[in-house]
Amino acid sequence: MIKYFELQRVSDSFEPELSEAINRVIKSGWYIQGNENAKFESRFAEYCGAKYCVGTGNGMDALTLIFMAYQQLGIMQPGDEVIVPANTCIATIIGVLRAGLKPILCEPCWDTCNINPEKIEECITSRTRAILPVHLYGRCADMDPILAIAHRYHLKVVEDVAQAHGAVYKGKHAGHLGDAAAFSFYPSKNLGALGDGGAVVTDDEEVASLARSLGNYGSSAKYIHPYQGINSRLDELQAAVLSVKLSRLDANNERRRTIARLYIDGIHNSLLTLPQVDEWEQHVFHIFPIFSPVRDRLQAYLTEMGIQTLIHYPIPPHKQGALSEYSSLDLPVTERIHREVLSLPLSPQMSDEEVGQVIAALNRFE
Repeated sequence: MIKYFELQRVSDSFEPELSEAINRVIKSGWYIQGNENAKFESRFAEYCGAKYCVGTGNGMDALTLIFMAYQQLGIMQPGDEVIVPANTCIATIIGVLRAGLKPILCEPCWDTCNINPEKIEECITSRTRAILPVHLYGRCADMDPILAIAHRYHLKVVEDVAQAHGAVYKGKHAGHLGDAAAFSFYPSKNLGALGDGGAVVTDDEEVASLARSLGNYGSSAKYIHPYQGINSRLDELQAAVLSVKLSRLDANNERRRTIARLYIDGIHNSLLTLPQVDEWEQHVFHIFPIFSPVRDRLQAYLTEMGIQTLIHYPIPPHKQGALSEYSSLDLPVTERIHREVLSLPLSPQMSDEEVGQVIAALNRFE
């Protein structure tokens, strides 16, 4: 079986550095908000080209903390609206809801699966305060028109970079393209921890300071709590792991691009639609999605061929029970994406031989 993604294989590729870092933290006796966290935050902020990085418990918390910070600053109030791509992972939408704001679902572009800038203005009302582009599957959203709209309407731009660590848009890293950004370090991400983790990245000192306080029970100093916060901090073990992995992020992303090129050049089947990529540095292929009107039959066939695939995601957010108030929305592009998408195996540890087996199987499908 060619697995979709093998976490143990990934971890093994970072040995012995990974075990050495973990042992260093264990022996230090300091496990929350210590030197490892400070070191990773500094390195990751520098990597993104930003001034500040604040470690959080996970990516969804990072989003929530950004919007909580904007409310503390008086820029947003409960019930204000945030424009979100309708086909994102549901965590993006829940992160907005947890902050007391209202997500407004916007259709994506079919060819990129990212938010459609031409549809954003249709979603703007007097309560709109932010646009939340998601760099889905590892591809940067088309930020220039998004930023132009935000400037015209005086809106904040908050990036969801959970799937695009290291992607570059016109010379700048994803996570440093808007006003603030939320990262997830879930184990399978391009930069993944050995558990949950996340970060807020921004050039705004007030947002960074508030995100740190709000993620530490609303504390500005020990036992002093000017805000009603939550508990969401990146622990020392995960920070140490992420520091080890950050050193190879660009090299691993380039291997992902190499595999993506092999797929794009090698797969020839009229039943499949493949990603079309013009600017390769803008895409880090966290996921390699293909699309087919016979997706379920295709997935069953690949399973029989010993190839594991996943669906990102089988049910669109507006059709989930958790978001039943959105169920009546007419979102044909979103629904087509969720109906046809299938994610092929892709990780830096895949061999060319394994990639070739996937290509051969897809070319035989009929």
